[in-house]
Amino acid sequence: MARALDFFPRFAIFLAGVAAGALTNSRRDSGAGVTPAAAQDLKQSLLAEVEARLVSYNAASASRLHHMEARLEEHAAKLAEVPSTAQLVAAMEGLLSKTMASLDERLTTQAHSIEVLKTTVSQTDSLLERVLESLDSLQTYTDPAEFAEDSLLQRQAV
Repeated sequence: MARALDFFPRFAIFLAGVAAGALTNSRRDSGAGVTPAAAQDLKQSLLAEVEARLVSYNAASASRLHHMEARLEEHAAKLAEVPSTAQLVAAMEGLLSKTMASLDERLTTQAHSIEVLKTTVSQTDSLLERVLESLDSLQTYTDPAEFAEDSLLQRQAV
Protein backbone atom coordinates (compact mmCIF):
# COMPACT_ATOMS: atom_id res chain seq x y z
CA MET A 1 0.00 0.00 0.00
CA ALA A 2 2.85 2.36 0.87
CA ARG A 3 4.48 1.77 -2.52
CA ALA A 4 1.28 2.67 -4.31
CA LEU A 5 1.17 5.94 -2.38
CA ASP A 6 4.79 6.66 -3.31
CA PHE A 7 3.90 6.53 -7.01
CA PHE A 8 0.75 8.64 -6.71
CA PRO A 9 2.39 12.06 -7.39
CA ARG A 10 4.13 10.62 -10.45
CA PHE A 11 0.87 9.14 -11.64
CA ALA A 12 -0.90 12.49 -11.23
CA ILE A 13 1.80 14.22 -13.30
CA PHE A 14 1.50 11.49 -15.90
CA LEU A 15 -2.27 12.02 -16.12
CA ALA A 16 -1.78 15.76 -16.49
CA GLY A 17 0.69 15.09 -19.32
CA VAL A 18 -1.74 12.73 -21.02
CA ALA A 19 -4.49 15.32 -20.75
CA ALA A 20 -2.20 18.03 -22.13
CA GLY A 21 -1.16 15.72 -24.94
CA ALA A 22 -4.76 14.90 -25.73
CA LEU A 23 -5.61 18.60 -25.89
CA THR A 24 -2.65 19.33 -28.08
CA ASN A 25 -3.38 16.37 -30.31
CA SER A 26 -7.05 17.32 -30.66
CA ARG A 27 -6.02 20.81 -31.73
CA ARG A 28 -3.82 19.37 -34.44
CA ASP A 29 -6.50 17.01 -35.71
CA SER A 30 -9.38 19.43 -35.78
CA GLY A 31 -7.47 22.56 -36.39
CA ALA A 32 -9.31 25.20 -34.41
CA GLY A 33 -12.18 22.91 -33.31
CA VAL A 34 -11.57 23.51 -29.60
CA THR A 35 -12.08 27.00 -28.39
CA PRO A 36 -9.52 28.51 -26.08
CA ALA A 37 -12.18 28.92 -23.39
CA ALA A 38 -13.08 25.20 -23.52
CA ALA A 39 -9.38 24.29 -23.37
CA GLN A 40 -8.94 26.63 -20.43
CA ASP A 41 -11.94 25.07 -18.67
CA LEU A 42 -10.53 21.58 -19.27
CA LYS A 43 -7.16 22.65 -17.93
CA GLN A 44 -8.81 24.18 -14.88
CA SER A 45 -10.86 21.06 -14.17
CA LEU A 46 -7.83 18.79 -14.57
CA LEU A 47 -5.77 21.06 -12.37
CA ALA A 48 -8.51 21.15 -9.73
CA GLU A 49 -8.79 17.34 -9.80
CA VAL A 50 -5.03 16.90 -9.48
CA GLU A 51 -4.90 19.41 -6.62
CA ALA A 52 -7.77 17.65 -4.84
CA ARG A 53 -5.98 14.36 -5.16
CA LEU A 54 -2.74 15.85 -3.88
CA VAL A 55 -4.53 17.37 -0.88
CA SER A 56 -6.14 14.00 -0.17
CA TYR A 57 -2.78 12.27 -0.52
CA ASN A 58 -1.10 14.79 1.78
CA ALA A 59 -3.84 14.37 4.40
CA ALA A 60 -3.56 10.58 4.25
CA SER A 61 0.23 10.79 4.47
CA ALA A 62 0.06 13.15 7.45
CA SER A 63 -2.40 10.83 9.21
CA ARG A 64 -0.20 7.78 8.62
CA LEU A 65 2.89 9.70 9.73
CA HIS A 66 1.14 10.77 12.95
CA HIS A 67 0.04 7.17 13.59
CA MET A 68 3.58 5.88 12.96
CA GLU A 69 5.08 8.49 15.31
CA ALA A 70 2.64 7.47 18.05
CA ARG A 71 3.55 3.80 17.58
CA LEU A 72 7.25 4.70 17.59
CA GLU A 73 6.85 6.53 20.91
CA GLU A 74 4.94 3.56 22.32
CA HIS A 75 7.69 1.15 21.25
CA ALA A 76 10.37 3.46 22.64
CA ALA A 77 8.59 3.49 26.02
CA LYS A 78 8.37 -0.31 26.02
CA LEU A 79 12.02 -0.57 25.04
CA ALA A 80 13.01 1.71 27.91
CA GLU A 81 11.32 -0.71 30.35
CA VAL A 82 13.33 -3.71 29.11
CA PRO A 83 16.46 -4.31 31.19
CA SER A 84 19.77 -3.92 29.43
CA THR A 85 22.14 -6.76 28.64
CA ALA A 86 24.52 -5.58 31.36
CA GLN A 87 21.69 -5.70 33.92
CA LEU A 88 20.71 -9.21 32.83
CA VAL A 89 24.32 -10.40 32.98
CA ALA A 90 24.77 -8.85 36.45
CA ALA A 91 21.60 -10.52 37.71
CA MET A 92 22.68 -13.89 36.31
CA GLU A 93 26.17 -13.52 37.85
CA GLY A 94 24.61 -12.68 41.23
CA LEU A 95 22.31 -15.69 41.05
CA LEU A 96 25.16 -17.95 39.98
CA SER A 97 27.46 -16.72 42.76
CA LYS A 98 24.72 -17.31 45.37
CA THR A 99 24.13 -20.80 44.00
CA MET A 100 27.85 -21.60 44.01
CA ALA A 101 28.23 -20.27 47.57
CA SER A 102 25.31 -22.42 48.71
CA LEU A 103 26.77 -25.46 46.95
CA ASP A 104 30.19 -24.81 48.51
CA GLU A 105 28.62 -24.53 51.95
CA ARG A 106 26.69 -27.78 51.51
CA LEU A 107 29.77 -29.62 50.24
CA THR A 108 31.83 -28.32 53.18
CA THR A 109 29.14 -29.47 55.61
CA GLN A 110 29.01 -32.89 53.96
CA ALA A 111 32.81 -33.23 54.03
CA HIS A 112 32.80 -32.35 57.74
CA SER A 113 30.04 -34.92 58.37
CA ILE A 114 32.04 -37.57 56.52
CA GLU A 115 35.13 -36.80 58.60
CA VAL A 116 33.11 -37.04 61.84
CA LEU A 117 31.62 -40.32 60.64
CA LYS A 118 35.07 -41.71 59.82
CA THR A 119 36.33 -40.71 63.25
CA THR A 120 33.30 -42.24 64.93
CA VAL A 121 33.66 -45.49 62.98
CA SER A 122 37.36 -45.61 63.80
CA GLN A 123 36.68 -45.06 67.51
CA THR A 124 33.90 -47.65 67.46
CA ASP A 125 36.19 -50.18 65.76
CA SER A 126 38.93 -49.48 68.29
CA LEU A 127 36.55 -49.79 71.24
CA LEU A 128 35.04 -53.00 69.87
CA GLU A 129 38.49 -54.44 69.33
CA ARG A 130 39.49 -53.64 72.92
CA VAL A 131 36.26 -55.16 74.26
CA LEU A 132 36.87 -58.34 72.27
CA GLU A 133 40.46 -58.51 73.46
CA SER A 134 39.28 -58.04 77.03
CA LEU A 135 36.77 -60.85 76.65
CA ASP A 136 39.43 -63.12 75.16
CA SER A 137 41.81 -62.32 78.01
CA LEU A 138 39.09 -63.00 80.58
CA GLN A 139 38.36 -66.37 79.05
CA THR A 140 41.97 -67.42 79.17
CA TYR A 141 42.35 -66.43 82.82
CA THR A 142 39.21 -68.09 84.10
CA ASP A 143 38.46 -71.74 84.01
CA PRO A 144 34.92 -72.84 83.28
CA ALA A 145 35.08 -75.17 86.24
CA GLU A 146 35.39 -72.18 88.53
CA PHE A 147 32.12 -70.82 87.20
CA ALA A 148 30.38 -74.06 88.07
CA GLU A 149 31.39 -73.74 91.72
CA ASP A 150 30.46 -70.09 92.01
CA SER A 151 27.28 -69.84 94.08
CA LEU A 152 26.22 -66.53 92.57
CA LEU A 153 26.15 -67.95 89.10
CA GLN A 154 24.17 -70.98 90.27
CA ARG A 155 21.28 -68.99 91.72
CA GLN A 156 18.08 -68.69 89.90
CA ALA A 157 16.77 -65.25 89.14
CA VAL A 158 13.66 -64.21 91.02
